[in-house]
Amino acid sequence: MSESVNQQPVPLHEHGQRRPMKKRLWWIAISPSVWAIHFLACYITAAVWCEKIGEGNLRPLQISVGIYTAIALPMIIWVGYSSYRNFRRGDPPVPYDFDDPTDRTHFFGFTAFLLSALSVVATLFTVLVFVLVGSCD
Repeated sequence: MSESVNQQPVPLHEHGQRRPMKKRLWWIAISPSVWAIHFLACYITAAVWCEKIGEGNLRPLQISVGIYTAIALPMIIWVGYSSYRNFRRGDPPVPYDFDDPTDRTHFFGFTAFLLSALSVVATLFTVLVFVLVGSCD
């Protein structure tokens, strides 16, 4: 027999759209990446501010951290919300014992949702440092 007879087509998702896993796997890294960029932006800005300006008015530094947070949090929350909707679509079997696209979609949705929740907490802890610490020392 030829190989094309033995190969089965990729099953379709609920909406009839093919979703290869290589296009879905990166989704779980978005929220931690946004948090990492937020973390670096905050601390690099603080390092430059404290080196160049020193002990002075820290309000501009806190405003810039607030702007970074106002950009990062909605992005993380959007990824978390989309992942949660993707996870709750259908009736996901837990534990994930089967290897089909629907189970993988549920698993990646759940994983991305949990990483988004963790990224929100990490972002808030990053901001908390700038709220509580009142000096560059």
